Amino acid sequence: MGVTSRSGMSRLLERLGIRYKRARQYVHSPDPDYQSKCDRIELARLRAQYAPTRYVLVYLDELTFYRQPTVAQAWAAQGRDQAKAERSYHTDHHSRIVGALNLMTGQLTYLQRSKITAATLVQLYRKLRQVYPDAECIYVVLDNWAVHFHPTVLAALRPQAWTHPPKLPASWLPVAATPGDPNGLPIVLLNLPTYASWLNPIEKLWRWLKQDLLHVHRHSFDWNSLKQQVSQFLDRFESGSIDLLRYVGLCPD
Repeated sequence: MGVTSRSGMSRLLERLGIRYKRARQYVHSPDPDYQSKCDRIELARLRAQYAPTRYVLVYLDELTFYRQPTVAQAWAAQGRDQAKAERSYHTDHHSRIVGALNLMTGQLTYLQRSKITAATLVQLYRKLRQVYPDAECIYVVLDNWAVHFHPTVLAALRPQAWTHPPKLPASWLPVAATPGDPNGLPIVLLNLPTYASWLNPIEKLWRWLKQDLLHVHRHSFDWNSLKQQVSQFLDRFESGSIDLLRYVGLCPD
């Protein structure tokens, strides 16, 4: 006798390992140089893998968080009220983080500031140099935000070999007009393909931070406490972390 009921059909499909799933959206990068940019990053990864004391590869990105909590889903015991996002009457201040995640060790180098400027990026690069004093070259993979390639930043670095020069505001000098300092920081900037944030694993660290701390938090009445909590969360990774590498998908279980 055939299956005629909807529930019976559902049980049959379940036994066959077939599930009813929602389709996922697919985002495509329109960058015509997508593959060549990825190849250049892959070459840097291989160098960092086989000569980690000479070459370092980090992924850089920024995050903004706010005083007022974000309303989001959270776990709660059955029969209990859902978690409450406690908002205050204070102005919704914000703070910014710029971080660089080591692809091989899970070591995080970061700064927390009220805003991210070209001078802030130079500070971070100097901090990276202090963290990796023996590295011949520190590869920094980053997106195409124009400030990443500001003349102030490029002037602090050794000359860059631009395979794919980034697009900058018309009022700025082109990257070729800022040759860099031969005695500058040994940092090579590798720009990601445009609209390809999924290629940057540090984005998953920001997601972890939001889920554990920034969503539905209760620090809106104490802005300094929230910023301190964020620093404590990130400080866990300043010496490297296998758990972080696993979380962002860079280390197999």
